[in-house]
Amino acid sequence: MANLTSYFRRFDWLVFGSSALLAVLGLAVLYGTSLGSGETAVDLRLFWRQFWFVAVGLSVSVIVPAVDYRLMTGVAKAMYVAAGILLVAVLAFGNTVRGTTGWFGLFGFGIQPVELVKFLLIVFLAKYFADYARDRSAWRPIVGSGLAFAAIFLLVIMQPDMGSALLLFAVWAAMLVMSGIRRAHLLALIGIFAACGAIAWMFVLAPYQKDRFTAFLDPSFEPQGKGYNVTQSMIAIGSGGLFGKGLGYGSQSQLRFLPERQTDFIFASVAEEMGMLGVVFMLGLFGTLFYRCYRLSVGARDDFTLFLVLGISASLAAELVINIGGAVRLLPLTGVTLPFVSYGGSSVLAKFLMVGVLQSVAVRQRG
Repeated sequence: MANLTSYFRRFDWLVFGSSALLAVLGLAVLYGTSLGSGETAVDLRLFWRQFWFVAVGLSVSVIVPAVDYRLMTGVAKAMYVAAGILLVAVLAFGNTVRGTTGWFGLFGFGIQPVELVKFLLIVFLAKYFADYARDRSAWRPIVGSGLAFAAIFLLVIMQPDMGSALLLFAVWAAMLVMSGIRRAHLLALIGIFAACGAIAWMFVLAPYQKDRFTAFLDPSFEPQGKGYNVTQSMIAIGSGGLFGKGLGYGSQSQLRFLPERQTDFIFASVAEEMGMLGVVFMLGLFGTLFYRCYRLSVGARDDFTLFLVLGISASLAAELVINIGGAVRLLPLTGVTLPFVSYGGSSVLAKFLMVGVLQSVAVRQRG
């Protein structure tokens, strides 16, 4: 009992509490949007599915810290290989949903392996940068990490899942910059990426992917077509006011004007039904989580710990910015969900796995 008490005493309860409250907030909004999702009656199937995923995720975040996160340094390469195998397997045997072959069907649930792949890639990159980032005069850290990232990136593009691919790029780029890359190398990479972006626009991106950028630039163009989603999102956000319309009373979400109201546009659902106060509360929880991540990175005793915490922080921050940015028309829509809040079992479990690893760091820093 004494050991158990000591274990929980060393927990970072702000990390656990903020992530748990974000998941509860997501459940509340999911419950509210589910009240109008049935044709003749309330349909809470999505709510209960998410409820059990959150329950399992919370359990994972409590159990994982019992394992020393530093053990991952010995299996980082194996984790990277596992990430590649998962992505190849889903391309070969996965289910296609809305044109993306990114899910395994298991017992009636859709499991999206790319969510776990994000974590596996972070661990591998953390180990790689810890080993080579001190050599700032050479291209090895850039080329080696870039090739490792590129292989995973291309497999995700092949699904095609542009949102997850861009997120992985953001994580790699953030970790690379934080590794202390020289300015000359950084400018060279920016030029290379600009050229690759131009080539992708001309020869790689599908028409519907280009349409998302068109709608971002001018959502009033074809308001019933390309710009419909972001237009309805902006209407929902603006209609919430200070206090919101109340759970289950959001006209945009309940009448289905707001598309993907439980996933891609759940931020708009929060704003409409909980108002600006609900949005401020949610952002405050994210701010608390990121502040604790910062404190964990400051207290890191080795490079692997530092890059691991920074990688997890960058992943969560990128998803937050990309999701909300798309909902408020600051960024193009990419289909990236809101961490802990959006509906999606694979995403919730992966995020609480990351929370568990952060807790493992906290427990050992305080040990």
